Amino acid sequence: MIRVLLADDQPLVRTGFRMILDTEPDISVAGEAGDGDSAVRECLRLRPDVTVMDIRMPVRDGISATAEIAAHTRVLVLTTFHLDEYVVNALRAGASGFLLKDVDAAKLAEAIRVVAAGDAIVDPSVTRRLLDRFARLPVPVDRVPACGLTARETDVLRLVARGLSNAEIAAELVVTETTVKTHVHHLLTKLNARDRVQLVIFAYDAGFASPS
Repeated sequence: MIRVLLADDQPLVRTGFRMILDTEPDISVAGEAGDGDSAVRECLRLRPDVTVMDIRMPVRDGISATAEIAAHTRVLVLTTFHLDEYVVNALRAGASGFLLKDVDAAKLAEAIRVVAAGDAIVDPSVTRRLLDRFARLPVPVDRVPACGLTARETDVLRLVARGLSNAEIAAELVVTETTVKTHVHHLLTKLNARDRVQLVIFAYDAGFASPS
């Protein structure tokens, strides 16, 4: 059973999400929080598998809360089109992905399953917009170039940053999908990244990728 914490300052939104998730046989809502501080407290108390996190909340925003709890729970951030810059910061803070707040019921449940399984999810309708905005942000001064990557691992990293799936990368490089999975695993290990979202962030930070 996947245990979920709902963090949103709008009670009606939390109620709606709870009603949706309560119909899923493998998902249960462990608790709710109406602000960032409460989200942190409830996360540490309940230890949910996934926290569905709004960004704009009183007392403490979702980005700050995400940074504090990302080591204890997978965080799925909710956003709207005009909050792209906040999403970038949330991903840097350790979020495993983001969805639009008008997501349909089936997609919300599936996203929670994906994140709980250790993967990452980024809403495809805003991926390009997010990466364009991310690439225009200043590169952190303490970011150092990737070291120890092979030429092929670097190729795979660039393709991951373009949002390609393992199958698409395999077709691009004319290798098997199993080979791509191996390269991605090595990238995650060498760069100490939890998932593909963090690989994308590293690629943009370190200059291995830019909008095309």
